[in-house]
Amino acid sequence: MLKRMLLCSLAVLGFASVPAFAQVSLQFGVNLAPPPMQVEVVPDPRAGYVWAPGYWGWNGYQHVWVQGRWIAERPGYYWVPERWEPHYEARGPHYHFAPGRWEREHGRWDRDEGRHFRERRD
Repeated sequence: MLKRMLLCSLAVLGFASVPAFAQVSLQFGVNLAPPPMQVEVVPDPRAGYVWAPGYWGWNGYQHVWVQGRWIAERPGYYWVPERWEPHYEARGPHYHFAPGRWEREHGRWDRDEGRHFRERRD
């Protein structure tokens, strides 16, 4: 009986720790600007998936191209692609990597047009 209670307690603790791992986010910066984006041919749309474009990753020594890929769609969300954000410091520019992420679809700000919009799905 004691062994069974111990196993159940360990299982509950194991499941309780899973959400903590889901919140981990990788953020890092480098002093080397990424090369220009590569041209990719975007495949035809796939039902239930969104296209995540390719981006320049970092292997610890240099930028490496990561090919675009299909990711399972999340209804009510849109994909914000991976990108490098420049930050200017006294010693010169520094580039921070922002991982791709899902964001809620309650209107997005269109930077080019300066307005909010909602994507239509017909």
